[in-house]
Amino acid sequence: MTLRDKKVLVTGADGFIGSHLVEELVRRGARVKAFVFYNSFNSWGWLDETPHEIRSQIEVFAGDIRDYHGVKSAMMGCDVVFHLAALIAIPFSYHSPEAYVDTNVKGTLNVVQAARELGIERVIHTSTSEVYGTAQFVPITEEHPLRGQSPYSASKIGADQIAYSYYCSFGTPVVTVRPFNTYGPRQSARAVIPTVITQILSGTRLLKMGAVTPTRDFNYVRDTVCGFLAIAEADAAIGQVVNIGSNFEISIGDAVALIADCLGVTVEIQMDEQRVRPLKSEVERLWADNTKVRGLVGWSPGYAGLSGFRRGLEETIAWFSQSSNVTRYKAGIYNI
Repeated sequence: MTLRDKKVLVTGADGFIGSHLVEELVRRGARVKAFVFYNSFNSWGWLDETPHEIRSQIEVFAGDIRDYHGVKSAMMGCDVVFHLAALIAIPFSYHSPEAYVDTNVKGTLNVVQAARELGIERVIHTSTSEVYGTAQFVPITEEHPLRGQSPYSASKIGADQIAYSYYCSFGTPVVTVRPFNTYGPRQSARAVIPTVITQILSGTRLLKMGAVTPTRDFNYVRDTVCGFLAIAEADAAIGQVVNIGSNFEISIGDAVALIADCLGVTVEIQMDEQRVRPLKSEVERLWADNTKVRGLVGWSPGYAGLSGFRRGLEETIAWFSQSSNVTRYKAGIYNI
């Protein structure tokens, strides 16, 4: 299947990955409807910042992923749905776990039920590497056991299983994409890389951090988006779970040092207790095996290895360094 000329809905289109995905879909000739979270300010999130020539081609639908009527209305007339709408901040899931079940589990149920009733050609459901928990073996394949070490990851496991159940029970053409840690322009400061960059750009050299020993497989947002699109177009991916990862592992501490080096500064790290996850909830190691996605759809990361990670960081830093961008962030407070 090709996405060109298809009517494509993106839920969570106002967010970090969603806005980048919308822009690339427009560039590739899809007819895009963007599902954004309703608010009285009529804000479209990051879509408000997209170039006019792209934004003018987007149909925007404001709603709430928890509302079945609105979800189904948005999906009417669409061929393909990329489902990215979710609550994703792990610390906030400790505070408000019920909201995560409502949004992530029920929201996914709304999407696949509407897809079943409307005969949608393909649903690309977004998972997360957090569902694996601390790696029991590395690199992590799609067969790795699932462990809900936070309310967030538990809600995403539930959402993944709802999506898969509709494929098995009703033949709904669902594929689950499991991206590892995406970073890049527009990412919220609830994530570690924007947290480090914004603190340094604000003049701070004593960085407030949580745990720095855990490792992650970071993926530049451009790679993540290209992975989504390649998987969506692959008929063989239907019914599958597919990792998107760089197959490169680095500790948080080493990532901080690399960011500081890119910015030409020397920093120290101060442990901030409010940023530390509960002991059994911390995911200590994530490292993706991307063999399946390479073989299934021919995707490979353009920002691979240490050199690719550095290049992605430099592009991210360049975006944050623009005053119109960095002033959106509150570097002096902890963003959960």
